[in-house]
Amino acid sequence: QVHMVESGGGSVQAGGSVRLSCVPSGNLYSGNWMAWFRQVAGEVREGVAAIQTIEGTTYYADSVKDKDRFTISQDDAKKTVYLQIDRLKPEDTATYYCAAGKGGSWYDFGYWGQGTQVTVSS
Repeated sequence: QVHMVESGGGSVQAGGSVRLSCVPSGNLYSGNWMAWFRQVAGEVREGVAAIQTIEGTTYYADSVKDKDRFTISQDDAKKTVYLQIDRLKPEDTATYYCAAGKGGSWYDFGYWGQGTQVTVSS
């Protein structure tokens, strides 16, 4: 069952930006951690960024934390979570998934979307 609807992916030139959107179903937005993961074909899915929707606390994976290119944010009125990726690089090419859960670790997310593909060309 698909619990999230992601959008905003596409084919982008290196150096450009994308803003991915995630709209969860039902009451999944309220009180949960919302997160973005990414998966490169043939590799393990990895967490990228997460946000606690009540407190607004954010968390970034070590792989993106010091790069200042990834920003997770929320819009409570729209119950939507975003992932902004700036200065895109070919290595950002992946399927990006949105998830909801209790947080605590990257393994505590049980509600997923089908993903949105981001392809960065050099």
